[in-house]
Parts: sequence; structure tokens; C-alpha cells
Amino acid sequence: MSSPSRYSPSRRDLLRSGAVLTAGAGVGAATGGPASAATAWEPSRDQGEQPMVDVPFEGFDNVRVGLIGLGNRGGGQDVRFGAVSTVTAACDIRPAQVTRTISRIMAQGFQDTPPVGYSNGEEDYLNLVKRDDIDLVYIATPWEWHYPQAKAAMEHGKHVAIELPISPHLDEIWDLVRTSERTRKHCMLLENVNYFRPELQMFNMVKAGLFGDVQHASGGYIHDLRWPYLFGGAYYPEYWRRRWQTRMNALHYPMHGLGPVSAAMGINRGDRFDELVAVSTPPKALALFRSEDSRVGPDHSSWDDAPYISGDRHSAFVTTASGRFIRVEHDVNSPHPYTRETTLTGTRGSIELDNARVYLESLGHDNHTWRTGSSYSSILDQHDHWLWPALQRLAEQYGGHGGGDFVAIFRLVQLMRLGMTPDIDVYDSAAWCSVIPLSHESMKTPHLRPVKIPDFTRGHWKGARPTFDRPRPDDPWLEER
Repeated sequence: MSSPSRYSPSRRDLLRSGAVLTAGAGVGAATGGPASAATAWEPSRDQGEQPMVDVPFEGFDNVRVGLIGLGNRGGGQDVRFGAVSTVTAACDIRPAQVTRTISRIMAQGFQDTPPVGYSNGEEDYLNLVKRDDIDLVYIATPWEWHYPQAKAAMEHGKHVAIELPISPHLDEIWDLVRTSERTRKHCMLLENVNYFRPELQMFNMVKAGLFGDVQHASGGYIHDLRWPYLFGGAYYPEYWRRRWQTRMNALHYPMHGLGPVSAAMGINRGDRFDELVAVSTPPKALALFRSEDSRVGPDHSSWDDAPYISGDRHSAFVTTASGRFIRVEHDVNSPHPYTRETTLTGTRGSIELDNARVYLESLGHDNHTWRTGSSYSSILDQHDHWLWPALQRLAEQYGGHGGGDFVAIFRLVQLMRLGMTPDIDVYDSAAWCSVIPLSHESMKTPHLRPVKIPDFTRGHWKGARPTFDRPRPDDPWLEER
């Protein structure tokens, strides 16, 4: 795709957002100035915008799904959706990818009618979202397309699940919140790491009070993507993710680490993000890799890139309304083993998921020695989330990051079928993704510059409400499988 990182108010942009297909819609629904140290842009609700807090799905006998984007990510998620729902339509700008997904869905044997394919150019997704046999649209396209595609889907009466992020831009994030509130359709980040087994066990341990009062946490995304992702053609188009580093100096992808600790800390459920300050190193690693790696030849598309402006390593501190903080890390350019750097500390103990160690005064740990190995595993296993024992066999069969991808998709579809509220809602999605544009804003000056984080709930964060802590529901589908 050749779309720019930002959109000008042209008819083409209105078409992308679905506005020309729905009366009263428009790209300019959310505009405003940048955040500052003193204020955060929080538009008041217009007439017709009502909070989506505690709003359940309608309940469905069978969830019908349309897939948009069938590449590196969506091309693996298709069969997971096919295992728990009916895939009625599939869209990608490459006809071969659409044909592949249709074949994979039908080979599963769960549905008699093949998905309808859409591959007639960049705007063909608009024909998919107009269909009346789709309840949920799943989006796994390059980041610049998440906002217009999600907006168009909601404008046409569909719930939306989006791969990370929902948008890299604050005005677009706000517009998705407001579109969700106006259309009464859920818009959710499909954050798979929230459903990984250790992360859910940590969540249950927090709820059980083992850490006391949680004081601080950390999370991030440290993953050397230089080859094959940023330069090696694993993405399509080959350049799409790499060129974001020519557009913003930001924590481009912090949600994997941020989502689980935010859920454990009750963000938007009694506390909220308040302020952020970010720092970065200079941008050196990508240009160095391009010049030195023999696999990047003189005809490689990276030589057409604008200068890389995003630092190699980013760190941000997010403070909350109650005085706690989260340290957020991001680095996809440096030679470094993969880690999400997930830690959490309370008044009664600490845990480090990546290092597989825990220390809990609540369990009598008093010798300044981490519990590791079988002792660590035993403690976490005592707090297993019901999703994993219930889905163990299916998670192993359908896989995806150790089964976490399947668990995340199953749970979303289950919540829709049973008419429950989402685990991750539009306000969680907006808050987690806002770290991207706000970190960019914070680093515009050479000095540490804090910026205020908007209250996307507009006052509804103060009350407790359920998320991953709900008990196992009665679900005939799960019993049958």
C-alpha cells in the first residue's frame, strides 16, 4: 500500500473512512492541538455519543467475521477465527492471499459456504464492511490503515478487533472512541499478550492480593526486527513498518508489555494514566545495518527511505492518577534477545515474568532470594486462569505464540456469543495506544518534557468493572468442543 502516514481532507480520505457511504460521518470528527505539560485534549461528548463502559455485546448464535489483511499476521489468524466463528468474507490487496485464506478456511470443515473474497485494490474493504452478514471485522493491515478501516466498519454496524495499534495518532484514536460511542459498536485492540498464560496468572495473583498494593510495573517490546521484518521482506509491502521510523520518534509498539500490567493495575477501573515523559537514544542502528549487511543490496527499497528519525531505544514513564507508575520500553532496532520486560511490584512482593522469578512476603519469602524454577511455577500454577485449562488442547492445536493467539480470539468470540462486555474495550485500547503519539510529543524538545494523557473514558475510570477476573461462564460451545 502506498498510503501516507497522515491524511489530507480529500474525497479519497472520506472514502477511506467510509464517510461517503454513511450520512453524517467524517474524518474530521476528532481534531485538536497537541497535548501539553499542563493540559490534555479531552473533547466533550457530542449529542449521540454515549459511554461504552459496561455495554455488552448483543449476543450471537454464531459470530460472523470479515477479515481485512491476510499477510504476515492476518494470514495466520484466519484459521483461528475459522475454528470458533464463521468467516464470511476475506480481503487483501493480493488476490493470492485471499485465495489462500478461503482454501484454509474450507479445509477446516467447519462451514459449508466459502468466504467471499475482496482483492480489487486498496478500497475494496469498503465493499466488505457494507455486507449484512458480518458481525465482527478483524483488521491486520499496515498501521496507517487501521483507523480508516475500523471507522468504516463501525459506521456500517460492525464491531471491530484491531491488531496493534488502533492508530498511531491521537486525533484518530479519539475519533475511534467517539465513533464507537456514537455507533454503539465495540472497537477493541486484539492484544494477545493479555491472554498469555503467565500474564493471566500474574493478573490472578494481583487480584488475590499476593502483591499487596501494587505500586509500580514495567513492560515493553524489545525485539530485534531488522531481519527479516524491517529489511528482509517478511512484511508486505516490504517497507511499511520500517518507514514509520522516518515519520515519528516514538515508542511505536509498546502495547504488548503495557497491556498486561495495565490490566493488573486496574487502569480505567479505579485508576488511569495521567502523565508521560519519554526519552530515546539517537537513531543509528537501521542506517548501520543497511550499510553493512550483505543481504541489503544497492537496489533495496530502504535506500529510498527518508532519514530515520526514531531512536533505537525508547523509555517512557507513565504515572497514574493514584501516584503509581509504569516504565515502558521499546527497541526493535538493536541486537538484543526478545523480551517484554514485564515486572510488577507491590507492598508485599515482586514478580519478573521474563526472568521467571517471584518474591512474595505474603507467602513467607523473607530471605532476599527469588523463587525460581519449580517453586516459581508452582506458585503461578496455583493461580491459573480458567481459560487455559479449558482451552489447553485447542490452544495447542491452533497455536500462535504458544496458543495465546487462539485463546485471545476464542475469548473475544465467546464474549460476543454470550452477550458479555469485552475484556479489553475501546478505552483500554485508546489509553495503551496513546503512548505512541504522546511519546513522540514528549520528545519534541531536547529536555525531559512531560505530557498529559487524556482521560478517554471522560470520567468513567473511577468505578470498578469486570475484565479478566470474571468466572468461567456456562458455554455450550466449549463443552461440545
